[in-house]
Amino acid sequence: MNSQKVSGISTSVNQQTTANKARAKETIKALPGFLIGGAAACSAVTFTNPWEVVKTRLQLQGELTRSNSNYVKPYRNIFQAFYVIVKNEGVRGIQKGLGAAYAYQLVMNGARLGFYDPIRNSLEKFFNTSSTSMPISMLSGFLAGSFGAAIGSPLYLVKTRMQSYSTFAAIGHQHNYKNTFDALHKISKEERYFKGLFRGVDAAMIRTGVGSCTQLSSYFFIKRSVIKYSGMSDDNILVHALSSLVSGFCVCFTMNPFDVISTRMYNQKADQSGKGSLYKNTLDCFIKTLRAEGIFGFYKGFGAHYLRIGPHTILTFVFLEQYRGLYIKYTT
Repeated sequence: MNSQKVSGISTSVNQQTTANKARAKETIKALPGFLIGGAAACSAVTFTNPWEVVKTRLQLQGELTRSNSNYVKPYRNIFQAFYVIVKNEGVRGIQKGLGAAYAYQLVMNGARLGFYDPIRNSLEKFFNTSSTSMPISMLSGFLAGSFGAAIGSPLYLVKTRMQSYSTFAAIGHQHNYKNTFDALHKISKEERYFKGLFRGVDAAMIRTGVGSCTQLSSYFFIKRSVIKYSGMSDDNILVHALSSLVSGFCVCFTMNPFDVISTRMYNQKADQSGKGSLYKNTLDCFIKTLRAEGIFGFYKGFGAHYLRIGPHTILTFVFLEQYRGLYIKYTT
């Protein structure tokens, strides 16, 4: 009887050990995806960060100001804004927040792209559906994007504030930081640590969840359609570029309203108690923006957003496919 108990316990321990090893293997498998996704996004953001600076300033320009007011806009359109920033602030001005952008892309996109496939595979098994299911792709993109935005929120907060800071035209509240680490330190000290660092995280999660849901689902759907009707192979760079271009427009259209809200939530000044001086929460920001600026207020900076997200989407997926190819080549 005792030997049977010992045998049973031994079998249970072995089963538990096997399960732990299986989970460890899944974690290891997710790590390359995390690193590849982050590296692809960082490579892309080097070329697209200037348009992110333009977009941020256009979204904050005329904040809560009615269209019929006497407010004078320093930036008339995306190209004039680009020119004015370069003229007055130089290359460093148009690349503000690049360090924080790198860190954010590594954390957020690394998680978003790295965990997209594991989440999708788990949902496919749970719902017993095929890998071509659009609802599963969209839900997977939303969950992966929201998770990435949550853990990367402090870095996006810093990036937004650094990009909005101007030495010649004050747009929104001006936060003056030396670098990313200085910003994180000051925000932690002056805005009550967790509350300050994760200000507007709910808006960021909705923003990135919607964008990721649209991007990942539309990209793979469009790519399959391009391959089907063009006859081009999956490894053709034109397939990735065309799919990313169309996907980028879809993302920009669905995400821009949430992007405006997120930018304003992040950039607002905090009072001594750590509360935002303009908006109580994401819903309050939405209502106030709608009342003051109408529906078009949510599409401020749309052109700059697409000039950033269109090439960024193309470059991210092009780099992603190339890095994945190199990884498979040298690990199999």
